[in-house]
Amino acid sequence: MTGNDNTYSVRGLSYTLIRSKRRSVAVKIMSDGGVEVRAPLLMPRTTVEVFLIRNIGKIREASRKRALLYEENREGLLSEADIRELVKKAKKVIPEKCCFYAERIGVRPGRIAIRKQKTRWGSCSSKHNLNFNCLLMLTPDEVIDSVVVHELCHIKEMNHSKRFYDEILRVFPDYRRCDKWLKENGPAILVRAGF
Repeated sequence: MTGNDNTYSVRGLSYTLIRSKRRSVAVKIMSDGGVEVRAPLLMPRTTVEVFLIRNIGKIREASRKRALLYEENREGLLSEADIRELVKKAKKVIPEKCCFYAERIGVRPGRIAIRKQKTRWGSCSSKHNLNFNCLLMLTPDEVIDSVVVHELCHIKEMNHSKRFYDEILRVFPDYRRCDKWLKENGPAILVRAGF
């Protein structure tokens, strides 16, 4: 145990332990490369550490990459004012794109919400409500289109089946290139927002 009463170290890996009403252990790599571990309330710390030791190579590598990404993007960290501006811009841009593509796909979305999200670029609920990450405003225009089309296509297909991707590609043939761009560049954008 080190420093705070919830900060520990196992085999040289420092981590913060957070207990909650959950069933399993989850590891989160913070924007600066720090390691946060979430565990069930009554799980012994030794059980948590066995899990960490089994996965220590992957955790260290993910932590190293995230810390490097953080250092590379430290100068471009976004302020709360920057985030508010991105939300404002997204509230104008994204609903217009949803309207444009919904007509081509033949769907009617429910509510459209814009949020600052840690892990998702967009989502579609069973009621056809759509959520989009304001950080999309930091991506190229066609990448925003690709995420909008992806979520709108979920109104037709609430899965990631071949039919789902066929529908995306019918409406937006450049989807795979844009999705690749987001996978490669998205983590740096999330780091700029403090995730």
